[in-house]
Amino acid sequence: MLINLNGNLVPKEEAKISVFDHGLLYGDGVFEGIRIYSGNIFKLVEHIDRLYDSAKFINLEIPISKKEMIDEVVKTVSANKLSDGYIRLVVTRGEGDLGLDPKKCKKVTYFIIADKIILYPNEFYKNGLKIITVAIRRNVSEALDPRVKSLNYLNNILAKIEANNAGSLEAIMINQQGYVAEATGDNIFIIKGNNLITPSLFCGVLNGITRATVIDIGKKIKMNVIEQTLTRYDLYTADECFLTGTAAEVIPVVEIDTRKINGGVPGKKTKIIIREFKKFTKKLGVKIKYNS
Repeated sequence: MLINLNGNLVPKEEAKISVFDHGLLYGDGVFEGIRIYSGNIFKLVEHIDRLYDSAKFINLEIPISKKEMIDEVVKTVSANKLSDGYIRLVVTRGEGDLGLDPKKCKKVTYFIIADKIILYPNEFYKNGLKIITVAIRRNVSEALDPRVKSLNYLNNILAKIEANNAGSLEAIMINQQGYVAEATGDNIFIIKGNNLITPSLFCGVLNGITRATVIDIGKKIKMNVIEQTLTRYDLYTADECFLTGTAAEVIPVVEIDTRKINGGVPGKKTKIIIREFKKFTKKLGVKIKYNS
């Protein structure tokens, strides 16, 4: 495996950053997770746009242009000869001292990993997930806007720990107002009749790339797409439910807090959306030219 470290392809064992890097010391940085499907980097431009927006929000200036970053991503995937897989693109504040001050970090660090990923076993894509809601609340936007995909994921990790302790693979996080936000690493959708419903961005959710794709799919198949506030009541009484994310893709949910959804099996409309999503992955992205 070759890792792209600041534009240089190096073996995995040699891809190292300083222990004084503020990405490690303070979670001071941003990242993107990106999928590769059949030699196509899915919605790469949209992911790069979001990366640069996140960096701008935290006042981190990425040292290369968006076009150059796209080229670096393609170069990394091509060098590793991956036709299907997952990309993790990380930008940190860089090496500084033991203080918080970002001005002490003189050079931004970025690295790109292209590898395989399996977030959930295949059986759960077929049979659906049984998940729970947890006590850990979603970060409030006034503290750190959830639309920023930062390296500080402790809020999500604590929710995942709570899910693990309860024997659940995933958890739904509620915001400070008591409304449904998102899962620990995914957005959530429910279906009620012909309505495809997902929490509004102001509820404290990431503006997911897969989320946006599913919204487009919903409109394409003539569903009423609605972004609004949701409570546990809406989850428990939904006709169908599923999660979306770059790593998770689209995965059915068949039980929430012991309440069965659609009788405990994936719903028909969820299956249609999954089928349509697979079609989208073949045409929305940047094609890779592989080195011989």
